[in-house]
Amino acid sequence: MKDLVGSAPACDADAFRHEAQAFIDWAANYLTQSETLPVLAAVQPGAVRAQLPTAAPLYSESLEQLIADLDRIIVPALTHWQSPNFYAYFPANHSVPSIMGELVSAVLGVQGMLWVTSPACTELETHLLDWLVDLCGLPARFKSTGTGGGVLQDSASSAVLCALLAARERASDGQANESGCTQQLVAYGSSHAHSSLDKAVMIAGLGRRNLRKIPVDHALAMDASALARQIDLDRAAGLTPAFVCATLGTTSTLAFDPLPAIGDLCRRAGLWLHVDAALAGSAAVCPEYQALLAGLEAADSYCFNPHKWLLTNFDCSCLFVADRRSLTDALSITPEYLRNAATDTGSVTDYRDWQIPLGRRFRALKLWFVIRRYGVAGLQAHIREHVALTQRFAALVDADPRFEIVAPVALNLVCFRYRGDNQRNQQLLEALNSSGALYLSHTLLGTQYVLRFCVGQPRTTSAHIMSAWATIARLASGLERAGSPAR
Repeated sequence: MKDLVGSAPACDADAFRHEAQAFIDWAANYLTQSETLPVLAAVQPGAVRAQLPTAAPLYSESLEQLIADLDRIIVPALTHWQSPNFYAYFPANHSVPSIMGELVSAVLGVQGMLWVTSPACTELETHLLDWLVDLCGLPARFKSTGTGGGVLQDSASSAVLCALLAARERASDGQANESGCTQQLVAYGSSHAHSSLDKAVMIAGLGRRNLRKIPVDHALAMDASALARQIDLDRAAGLTPAFVCATLGTTSTLAFDPLPAIGDLCRRAGLWLHVDAALAGSAAVCPEYQALLAGLEAADSYCFNPHKWLLTNFDCSCLFVADRRSLTDALSITPEYLRNAATDTGSVTDYRDWQIPLGRRFRALKLWFVIRRYGVAGLQAHIREHVALTQRFAALVDADPRFEIVAPVALNLVCFRYRGDNQRNQQLLEALNSSGALYLSHTLLGTQYVLRFCVGQPRTTSAHIMSAWATIARLASGLERAGSPAR
């Protein structure tokens, strides 16, 4: 193959065939061996950089060198999110169709900022998000055929920021964008809301002092009566309540805020209601889990992430709004160099007005590929299998008197701990993760150090669950023999 130097074509078809095949072979080998690799990267800080040359290469290096360094430098320093033994944080699914969709998107290389810059990029996305409204049983007001619509963001963090900016403009009658907000706007979320809400109030200029963290009830969900009291207190203090973020499936425990009560309160008080279902929203492809979204009809915006649990690789986050004008009015700006006849007619969607950056890639392809290749039935089977595996793991924990489940088991997450002090639980987690056999993460519930076991990788089977529990039980026994003190 001709070296890629000097004036060589940027994407020669023959070179593409050769190199793509080599990388596809490498990828297939990686997927085959990923289960056998230590799940958590076992390297020290700086280990990767120490293996890299101090300066970029002056001349072209071979394909063989590049692939060799993937194996020598990169793979040993990865935490393997696609391992069937990965149970930490949240799932980060991918699948063959999603990888192929990403590849096609990269090959096409389109810039989908305006309808005119690639009509297919825009119209497929609009249509796909309307599909998801029906597939997940979402309120019809989120469809593009009415006043609402959907857009693919990079993450739920961007989604909550966009929703907050729309709420800010609505609460300030559009003045925040024009002259700065003179009102002191207040946002609300539960004490278990994701940290992206904190970051959003910082970026949007509300300030963290104007974010109220509402206490949770016995089920670790937002206390709606406490929310109502806090809103009344803020109004009495001369502040302007503007935005509530309710969570369906919190990060720590997958708790579900009482959306009907919160929605009724927001409707009466005139607050923007954003609903974050980043992980749990994917379960709504199954009719039996759509009841978890009860009360969503009161929401102004809603988000869930197919890149967590719907077999679509990162990044792919669905944001729906009931009134798209509220969003586009907050984010739209049109310099002369973006003006075009199609936009001027007002008959097309320009997704640059639905997000923070101007540029956007063709994210819809990978989700389109996934839905078509799996079909609704295949996606439902995927979710149901993981829920069943989670219940199996919960039963194993429940049957061992040394352990306790400390939060309601919802969908694909089990929060549990060893019956002992926080030190013993932390030691157990460290032993588990350093073993390389599996990877878990933790949270704090009150003062308790709690282990999280999240099931969601496509290749995780019952055998992996049984093996994970055997490792947990064995290492717990080892700590007991070592005499780790209980306090």
